[in-house]
Amino acid sequence: MLDPSDWSAFRAQSHRVLDDALDYLERVRDEPAWREVPDDVKTRLRAPMPQEPAGFEGAYREFSEAIFPYNGANVHPRFFGWVQGTGSASGAIAELLAATMNANVGGRNHGAVYVERQVIDWFKTLFGFPPTAGGITVTGTSAANFIAVLVARTWALGTRVRESGLAGDALRLTAYASADAHSCVRAAFENAGLGSAMLRVLPVDERHRLPTAAVAAAIARDRAAGYRPFMLIGSAGTVDTGAIDPLDDLAELARRESLWFHVDGAFGAMAYLAPSLQPLLLGIERADSIAFDFHKWLHVPYDAGCVLVRDGEMQRATFSSATAYLTRTQRGLSSGSPWFAEFGPDLSRGFRALKVWFAIKEHGARKLGEAIARNCAQAQYLKTLVERDPAFELVAPVGLNIVCFRYAAPGLHGEALDRFNEELTIRLQESGIAVASSTTVGGCRAIRVCIVNHRSCDEDFDVLLDALRRLATE
Repeated sequence: MLDPSDWSAFRAQSHRVLDDALDYLERVRDEPAWREVPDDVKTRLRAPMPQEPAGFEGAYREFSEAIFPYNGANVHPRFFGWVQGTGSASGAIAELLAATMNANVGGRNHGAVYVERQVIDWFKTLFGFPPTAGGITVTGTSAANFIAVLVARTWALGTRVRESGLAGDALRLTAYASADAHSCVRAAFENAGLGSAMLRVLPVDERHRLPTAAVAAAIARDRAAGYRPFMLIGSAGTVDTGAIDPLDDLAELARRESLWFHVDGAFGAMAYLAPSLQPLLLGIERADSIAFDFHKWLHVPYDAGCVLVRDGEMQRATFSSATAYLTRTQRGLSSGSPWFAEFGPDLSRGFRALKVWFAIKEHGARKLGEAIARNCAQAQYLKTLVERDPAFELVAPVGLNIVCFRYAAPGLHGEALDRFNEELTIRLQESGIAVASSTTVGGCRAIRVCIVNHRSCDEDFDVLLDALRRLATE
């Protein structure tokens, strides 16, 4: 038996662990934004599998010394490196409760299934999808985009593709996305057997958006050459600059050309919770499928993503299969059809919907939307600081919550200036003051600040630029 031999002692230890975790979150602003993992800790974490028990106390001691101090930094209020959510205190408790229930949400008739259905229904309503739409929580938008591509493939070729695979005309299916679309979109086409060469990657305009006219021209070229266009992918918040494609125009083009319209809304789709930002996403409600994350701008602990599909039966036809030992019944634990396992590739699925449910129940959609709008206002604040400071220059428009800029080092140009800004970004991380990342925009290397942090305040961006100025002079 693996339960504690002394429940009272385990209870006391567990309360101490919870206090340590909450102390950390309460005081995280006083911690470095990031710490390098020391060599001796890396060595310690390469030790062979232990054969004898260390006990809960021993395991927790090692966690406290060798793991907890060296986290990925995204809980810190000055973490702006990537579009990674910060989690929340209640989210940590929700994870504990989900682990305590240890529910397999592949299906059957139990509470966790109904929680996930409720969460999916909430977001179907938010985006204007019908009650018959399908949806499922997944690890993240990479998986959600993959599922959407598979459903679109079934829509284009019929369910026979599940048995016969891709052959003949199926090998000439083409799809369209911008050059700024996330790399997981390309990976989805590779993994679906369609091939990344059949994803037409088109140049963006001066606002880093996918031009509708360019898509229409590419479709016409492919049809003339004997290809079969079947899918159009719009981005709601690109990973480099946060640009939002003209979703309404793309939706109209997809309807006119009889294409499946998918929106990759990894983080940007959540901006729909803020009424002031909804006009930026006009057209997302016309999508055939939407992929997005809860673990970014909804501040849910990793991992938690989602895919919605307007045609729920098409999603089910893509994944459902009959297995004797998983026979559905009208009553009992095996009832509750349809099961979530019929809408995605996983039979065993964790109770990730609980932390999403907790976030929305605790804070409400309005407050979560306000936090998103505040991050976008902070991006505009940082943009203003950069524009007023001759030491810096913007390298991309600020449309949502990502600010790309660089330090204009006197006397440096081209590759030398790129290397300088890359090194400056690394030194900022190593300083522990703040975390930014770097990317290439318009052919130049830039410092990239992504703001999805509910703990950040305006002062943090003053601290960021002060640190960059000081480190640049060094």
